[in-house]
Amino acid sequence: MASPRLETFCCPNRDAATEFVVTFQPVLFSALSIGSAGLSLIFSIIQILPKRKGYRRLGQFPLPKPASSSRILFIISICDILGCTGIIVRSSIWLGLPNIINRLSVTNSSDVWPEVFCVGSAMWIQLFFSASFWWTFCYAVDVFLVVKTSAGISTIILYHMITWGLAVLLCVEGVAMLYYPSISDCENGLQHAIPHYVTTYAPMLLVLTANPVFFMRTTYAVTSLLKGRQGIYTENERRLATEIKIRFFKIMLVFFICWIPNIINESLLFFLELQPDIEDSGLRDIRNAALITWFIMGILNPMQGFLNTLAFHGWTGFDVDLSLQRRREMAWDSVSTSVPNTGGYNPVVGTTLLYQSHVQEAKKSLTGSGQQPSDAISVLSEGSESSTVEIHISSELRDFEDVADDGDSLENSVRH
Repeated sequence: MASPRLETFCCPNRDAATEFVVTFQPVLFSALSIGSAGLSLIFSIIQILPKRKGYRRLGQFPLPKPASSSRILFIISICDILGCTGIIVRSSIWLGLPNIINRLSVTNSSDVWPEVFCVGSAMWIQLFFSASFWWTFCYAVDVFLVVKTSAGISTIILYHMITWGLAVLLCVEGVAMLYYPSISDCENGLQHAIPHYVTTYAPMLLVLTANPVFFMRTTYAVTSLLKGRQGIYTENERRLATEIKIRFFKIMLVFFICWIPNIINESLLFFLELQPDIEDSGLRDIRNAALITWFIMGILNPMQGFLNTLAFHGWTGFDVDLSLQRRREMAWDSVSTSVPNTGGYNPVVGTTLLYQSHVQEAKKSLTGSGQQPSDAISVLSEGSESSTVEIHISSELRDFEDVADDGDSLENSVRH
């Protein structure tokens, strides 16, 4: 699991609250963590592997996924997988070499490898889960910007700089403050521990507070776009807007379920740290609540990887396709936000349409607005067979008759 208490435990002179939770039933806790992380790792990989069904096509035109949003979702899954890998390795070592925990408690010991492993594995876990938090925040920003400003694939480079830069910077800064002046002789006191906890929980709290706002504003913007396309709000548009809301709700629900226990647990442990004696009988309920949330964290934190893939894509099945040709088709860098044709016009109005009747709506939208969908605006939505809907908003006017002819050709290609 991802908790700043794991780094704090690496100090020989750790605080009593950290000692209390980390040393309570360590074998059971490690076993639960390995089981949860292992299941999440396996099913997350199965979820993101290409499937034989692939992406559906409308007639002769390929249906790409939105470039920036799909890559962000993929990167989030990779971060979760790497975080789960760190949990599995750390917990496995603790199970296989239980005396390593005892050696961490020896002050000024000449054996530095237990401390090196403890700090290294804890930083690995924190780094990738922190990066997952930042990428989740960037995803909310991206879907909002892409609706408002038609942001394109170039923004993915900026997202990489922000997420990895902040994740590494905060992780190193927090650990440096915690282990001052050295790992074997950590400075005892909240003034050194609090910066470490702040750098750990800051991106988590950012997602919990900012993402719902971005998702709500994106939903309102998409609803306005759907209404503005024809001046009416049909059942198909209403259904599409509802699915977008459900998609965003699932993403936030997974995040709340997996990480709210961490905030509760940290609040309880911080309260215990402030007490002169945490073994006091009057604090029994607080101690029990801290232990319960600690074990819940060990189970739910690693499960974020698999639950995220369910929220992003739904269940994709076990029909994995590892053929070389398929991998070339699914290469991330071959994906673009629009598909040009010989006439310079892209007739695909909806990528991965959720209902067959959307084909007619697509034609009506084109012929009714007389606009060219040269700017692709991507809004993620959960569907029965797919998880992506592209709403193409035009930026340049084309001749009405040309658009109508292209709309007819799109319908004919679908029928054939």
